[in-house]
Amino acid sequence: MAAHVPGVLGAFLHVDAACDAIRELKASGHADLTVYTAAPNHEIEEAIGDPISPLRWFTLLGGLLGCASGFGLTIWMSRDWPLLVGGKPIAAIPPYVVIGFELTILFGSLASVAAIFILSARKSLKGRPYAPRFSDDQIGIFVPCGPDRADQVQAMLEKHGPVEVTRDA
Repeated sequence: MAAHVPGVLGAFLHVDAACDAIRELKASGHADLTVYTAAPNHEIEEAIGDPISPLRWFTLLGGLLGCASGFGLTIWMSRDWPLLVGGKPIAAIPPYVVIGFELTILFGSLASVAAIFILSARKSLKGRPYAPRFSDDQIGIFVPCGPDRADQVQAMLEKHGPVEVTRDA
């Protein structure tokens, strides 16, 4: 069972208000906040300031491995079972482009799916409060903090016009 994380949870209707609150919280030293939204939003991502996901590197490496595997497999097989067709060399590249392309797509997509599982397992939201309304029309901001800083965080959130602010002790 996950440990309970104490903190303050604010619910916002407007993106601008949530972004302003996030920026103020980050400026005051609360870097470990969690934001819940129904859909990705560039303004919120910019306010949070998270680095770009390394998922694209997994996809690139998977694609390169797939392309190399496709060409390597076909050239190896053609040299193992040589079949002279139309006077072309045994290991001609043009006929193998299709297989190389298909394996590029296959390995790249499989690497992306594996990376999603690996990278998602790194960040756990267990023990942090969540409400179903954050999957519909509201934006939630959870700031983990102790009881000594909860008043300060609550005041910062309330300054930006939230729908609701709750303390989770």
